[in-house]
Amino acid sequence: MTRIWEQDALAGVTFPNGFAAGAARCGLKSEGDDVAVIAAETPVAVAGVFTTNRVQASCVGHSRRVARSGAARAIVCNAGNANACNGELGERDTLRMAEAAAGLLGAEPGQVLVASTGVIGHPMPIERAEAGIGAAAAALARGSGTDMRVARAIMTTDTRPKLIAVECETQHWPGPLRLAGVCKGSGMIAPNMATMLCFLTCDARIAAPQLQEALAVAVARTLNRVTVDGDTSTNDMALLMASGRGPCHIDGRGPAFDAFAEALERVCRYLAREVARDGEGATHLVEVLVRGAASEAEAERVARTVADSPLVKTALFGRDPNWGRILAAAGRAGVAFDPATAEVSLGDITVYAGGRGTPFDRDAAHDYLTGGEVRVVLDLHRGTQEAILWTCDFSYDYVRINAEYHT
Repeated sequence: MTRIWEQDALAGVTFPNGFAAGAARCGLKSEGDDVAVIAAETPVAVAGVFTTNRVQASCVGHSRRVARSGAARAIVCNAGNANACNGELGERDTLRMAEAAAGLLGAEPGQVLVASTGVIGHPMPIERAEAGIGAAAAALARGSGTDMRVARAIMTTDTRPKLIAVECETQHWPGPLRLAGVCKGSGMIAPNMATMLCFLTCDARIAAPQLQEALAVAVARTLNRVTVDGDTSTNDMALLMASGRGPCHIDGRGPAFDAFAEALERVCRYLAREVARDGEGATHLVEVLVRGAASEAEAERVARTVADSPLVKTALFGRDPNWGRILAAAGRAGVAFDPATAEVSLGDITVYAGGRGTPFDRDAAHDYLTGGEVRVVLDLHRGTQEAILWTCDFSYDYVRINAEYHT
């Protein structure tokens, strides 16, 4: 049995043994820190999952190559400029960012992962970025204050930092595993990997192939099940570094690996929910549960269609228990089910069953939809499989934020 408990809400990527971090301001954003460095004491095992958008920022290709090598020394991230669609200049600037960090840390550029987020198509002010990397590297430290600065430095339209740190105990290793993560994401969220930047650290001793396997599964079940607006970013990546400085030693598949994978999934699920909760202009965190499906893939397909529906999302913003929009979205998902046997519920309130709307207390439903978290449940009654997607409502502010984003 694995026991997992959360640490201080301010703790993050430096909580696991073997990591330090720093943040600095170089003027890529209008205010606040906008460059962060997360560094290991020595080269460590690394894994990564990246956007499948065919339009990809230069940092994606660079960091994918580092992850494939299986060893990394640091992550460098800037916010305020995506360095995407900048051609050869963008490629050179990504490499210069890696070289800047590598020179300061005594590492190789091929050991430095690079992540960028912000406006697409603007050349990177590379001298400013290099100065920011230098300042962040000079500020490397451990502790919750540093972790919070890193979380804020990577934000763009996010309204709050997203970070978590946990300790895990199990009979399968002699002492606690430390595992932590930081994430950014608020808009352009429709996973085809994980439409966000997510950086994870742990102090387990585990080989890179097993680390990659655990991360890929965790992302598929968590970060890849978040959608805010149906748009997949050019810069998405989730990166995981394992320092090997803790008592958790994992050698291949087995109970120890399963316990590690469980803990990693818990951390990623927390971050995924926080991204949905902080969707641009959101007033609700919405969980869409589809159950009674013939397969998990079918359940996920229906859940994603419902979660992406602008009509469903605007109804939820209006506190309107409009089950017709939910059922109609499910019906266009391309999954065979019988509407006469399906059921739709909002929380514990059943609003549709037996092929027609059911009598329900509309005031109670409106009150339920006024809360900060809403659960939409659709039971297809055709199997035993289920899937969960996390999303948010569409408010007036979503349009305002994105209409004004570039200018």
